[in-house]
Amino acid sequence: MPRREAAPDPSSGNPLHALQERFLDWTRAVGLAEQTANIRRTALQWFILWCHDRGVSSAPEITRELLEEYQLHLSRCRKANGSPLAISTQVTRLHPVRAFCRWLARERMVAGDASAELQMPRLPRRLPRWVPSVQQVDRILAQPDVSKPSGIRDRAMLEALYSTALRRMELAALQVFDVDLEAGILHVRLGKGGRDRIVPLGRRTTIWLARYLADVRPMLVASCQEGALFVTDYGEPFGKNRLGDLVRRYIGRARLAAPGACHLFRHACATHMLENGADIRFIQSMLGHADLSTTQIYTRVSIAKLKEVHAATHPAQ
Repeated sequence: MPRREAAPDPSSGNPLHALQERFLDWTRAVGLAEQTANIRRTALQWFILWCHDRGVSSAPEITRELLEEYQLHLSRCRKANGSPLAISTQVTRLHPVRAFCRWLARERMVAGDASAELQMPRLPRRLPRWVPSVQQVDRILAQPDVSKPSGIRDRAMLEALYSTALRRMELAALQVFDVDLEAGILHVRLGKGGRDRIVPLGRRTTIWLARYLADVRPMLVASCQEGALFVTDYGEPFGKNRLGDLVRRYIGRARLAAPGACHLFRHACATHMLENGADIRFIQSMLGHADLSTTQIYTRVSIAKLKEVHAATHPAQ
């Protein structure tokens, strides 16, 4: 069956696209991550297409009123299944537009920043839908068949996720030189927001990583001293989707009907450390959160200590 070509963008000739490309070049020039540039590109494509449909083709035409109309459009927009765009999706589409408007003002292409008084949608601070207990995490960790090389690799990955609370993309991006087994630390380079951090490795994780690096990885790649830390059976770096599918499969084997995959271990790590007395600021540093309020969500998840206090102090026990 012949492959269908993508429909042409009706706004492709709009002069705003040239400004978009200059803005994206500036985004990279000031050191922001390529992922940030890609997110901005996608969001601005949507915005410019919407502007084109309304005859808007120049920077001075982007006014506060226009931006508020676009924001209202996003709030009313419906996906193919009829459901509205999530608040987080609306914010993801609006933030790049606001950054674009600030850049236009900075470059003196417009008299002022049209987005200066734009009130962004408020993101709800939702609790994780489910956080596995220590016993449930142990069940998941026990699923890989460690009599096989791939099982040793998978166990090392799962242990690393739980011990370090890394994000999925951070784990996939790890290089061999990022691991210092002797010191028991892991270097996370260009994490979310382009920030580097160092996180400790638990003793058990260090043992599994050492076994993987000594006995398994040399079988999968030609060079043992460089390249991605975790590689597939074909010696290729793990993509984020493949990594998520692998973790989800082990969660299923543990007979846990749980939503999510890699991020479950991040939730579990933070929650279990808090329940064992870790200071919230140490958790913030480990998770790589820029804002402490983001980390404080785990103080609401950590119910075990609250239950102990409730049992010891409430009169209706």
